[in-house]
Formats: sequence, C-alpha cells, structure tokens
Amino acid sequence: MDTLLDNDSVREAVLGGLLLLMLLMAALGVALFLKLGRQGRSRQRVDRALAERTGLETPRAGPTGKVAAMTSAAEQAGMKLGKSRLGDSLLAAEDSKLLDLAGFRNIVRARSLFIVSRLGLAILLPVLAWLGMQLRAKEPTLLGWAMVAFFGFAIGWMLPKWLVLRRVRQRKQGAEQELPLLIDLLRLLQGVGLSVDQSLHVLVGEFRTVMPTLAYELNNSLDLYARGRTREQSLARLASGFDNDDLSAICRLIVQVDKHGGAVQEPLGRFSERLRERHRLELKAKVARLTVKMTGVMVLTLLPALLIVTGGSGFVALIRALSRVVGGH
Repeated sequence: MDTLLDNDSVREAVLGGLLLLMLLMAALGVALFLKLGRQGRSRQRVDRALAERTGLETPRAGPTGKVAAMTSAAEQAGMKLGKSRLGDSLLAAEDSKLLDLAGFRNIVRARSLFIVSRLGLAILLPVLAWLGMQLRAKEPTLLGWAMVAFFGFAIGWMLPKWLVLRRVRQRKQGAEQELPLLIDLLRLLQGVGLSVDQSLHVLVGEFRTVMPTLAYELNNSLDLYARGRTREQSLARLASGFDNDDLSAICRLIVQVDKHGGAVQEPLGRFSERLRERHRLELKAKVARLTVKMTGVMVLTLLPALLIVTGGSGFVALIRALSRVVGGH
C-alpha cells in the first residue's frame, strides 16, 4: 500500500513539474511577444515623429492590426532567437537550404517565422494534448503522459519543416512543367539575335506570369550576376537545387553560350522535342496506371448498380415465384 502511494506521489510530482515547466515557457513566450510588439509600436511612433520633424515622407507601413502586430513580434523574436545558441538547433543548415529553395520573397523574415513557429508548436502541442487528456474520464498512466509529450513535441518540431518540404516539392513540379516553355522561348529569343543576358531579362520581365517559378529563379540569378558573380555561379542553385537533369543541362548550355558563343537554335530544338516526347510517354504511363486503379472503383460502385438495373426485375420475379411455391406447400 505504501509503495502504491509512493508511486502515485512520484507520478503526481513529475506531472506537476512538467505542467509547471510548460506553463512557464508559454508565459515566457507570451511576455516576449508582448514586449517585442510594444517595441515595434514605439519604433513606428519614433519614425513618424522624426519624419514629421524633418519633413521627409513617412515610410509606408505594412498591414496594420493585431495579426500584423503579432507577425511583426514573431519575426523580431525569431531574429533574436536565430542569433542565440538555440537558433542553431531550431534552424539547421538543411532547414536553411530548404527555405532558400522554397522561394520566399523575404528570406530573413521566412527564417525568423520558421524559428518561432517551430519553437511555439513544440511547446503548444504537448500543452494542448495534456489539456485534451485532462478532459477524458480515465486517468492516463505515466507512460501515456510521456508518449503524449514526446509525440506532441516531435510533431510540433517537424510540422514547419513538413510544410516547407511540401512547398519545395510544388516548386520542383512547377519548374518541371515550365521547362518546355522556357526552352521554346529561349530558342526564339536566341533566334532573333538577342544575347544570353538580354534573353534572360526578357524572360523575367515579360513571361513572369506564365512561368513564375523559373522566372523567379532566373531573376535571382540575374541579380547575382549583376553583383559580380560569374554566370555559372549565378545559375548554381537553379542547376542543382531542383534535382532535374534537364534543367541542369539547360543551365550548362546557357553558361557555355555566354562564355563561348555559338548558335543554339538547333540543339534547343532537339532538346525540346526530346523533352516533350518524354512528357508524352510519362502521361501515357500515368493514364495506364489510372485505368488500372479505376477498375477497382468501377467494380465496387458501377457493378452493383448495373446488376440491380439489369437483373433486378428477374430477381424480384424469382423471389415471388419461390414464395408462391413455399406458400403452396
């Protein structure tokens, strides 16, 4: 009996300590957000006052409201956490590379929000799980508490990375779909006598809406090239970051043409035909797989309805005939 009481007291002490730690971390996070929000509002008031004193134009502020203030506070908190020792754990080198490939306009802001969301979800999900388990009638065991805390922390820690991975996969698929159009446009622009740099500027400026992924990456490469990087260095992320051999080959071709010159209309034409033929074969294979998958759906849905429509009256007549025979006996 004393052993059971000791076990219960130990479990209650451990659960109380975990709950107290979670509440303290949540309170610390809320206090940090409020403090950063007040600092941001104070800085905006100072900027407006200085602009009025000097007669300069007031800088255009971003979206106002509670959501914007919370986002700004989270961004500032993420920037401070990123400079600390904890930032190396919250944002590893692999995560930073994924954020670069995700195509965010403001990469510093994206990294800050990633750090804050990872830390916040890793704390918030175990707390929510604990509250959910408290609402249950059955008291969970110590192992159950440990499992809930572990999986809540793990899901909260990995959820931002999973969302970024999903965005990166979408961008890779978009780049693969836009590649034939890029080849055709590049072939056309090279055919009218434009240089490589002029062709890339036309692609970025005039065709941004029809191929947003590749136009964004080409715009980044043009910025790097204008800052002094070589053509090969500026196209390195586009060539190696999307895991596409055809896109890498196009980048190498652009580098060679920019360095040595030469006519590329015929190689681009053959490359475009080969790429379209491969896409056509992939679509045929996808349609064949889809047909096989639809067979099971048709068997489960259409076949019973077809049997009822075609043989329903016969089944009803057979049942009535059998009922008469049974009634006659």
